[in-house]
Amino acid sequence: MAPVIRELSVRLPATIRVSVDTYKAATARAALAEGASAINDVSGGLLDPEILGVAAAGRAAIVLGHLRGKPADMQANVHFGNVVGEVADELGRRVAAARAAGCGEIWADPGIGFGKHLAHNLSLLKHLARLRVHLGVPIMVGVSRKRFLGDLTGKPATERVFGTAAAVAVAVMNGADAVRVHDVAAMRDVVRVAEAISDAGEFDWIPSRPTSASSG
Repeated sequence: MAPVIRELSVRLPATIRVSVDTYKAATARAALAEGASAINDVSGGLLDPEILGVAAAGRAAIVLGHLRGKPADMQANVHFGNVVGEVADELGRRVAAARAAGCGEIWADPGIGFGKHLAHNLSLLKHLARLRVHLGVPIMVGVSRKRFLGDLTGKPATERVFGTAAAVAVAVMNGADAVRVHDVAAMRDVVRVAEAISDAGEFDWIPSRPTSASSG
């Protein structure tokens, strides 16, 4: 891991960040020492609370994901009464913990596919704007090739590009500030179009009167 991060941090432009995906404080610390500048923790600091302090000390951005339990058993006992409200409240507590630890740049991730069933994932994507307002931090969403897209389309992971594109467009139009994807070039076009539509203004529109033809 270390040689890859070190090389990327040297070769990539300064505007491009190197992020490490881990919930372990020791791994995050080692990655930051090699040049990484962002940490993506799917547990939001629950599995290893020390990671929040590591991010703060390293002045790294941290993405706080929503997760109940551990990745190995997260689908074992899924239950939500109000998934949007509960995820908002639980992520809100993680954001508060990160701020208390001294983290500067904080992002939130609703954890699509992490300990959630199809209906939960769809509801969260539909109501991302509510999450964003409640949390007061940028929202990052990861939907690329995930199982819920296979549940909807019947396609294997390698054939979920169009399903991913639809979910990415919806996420962007509903308030996502960033998306994690596999097919970067294709999804960049999706994001550009979705952003353009979201930013479009309103114009006066007066339908023309239908004309009638008569003979005589």
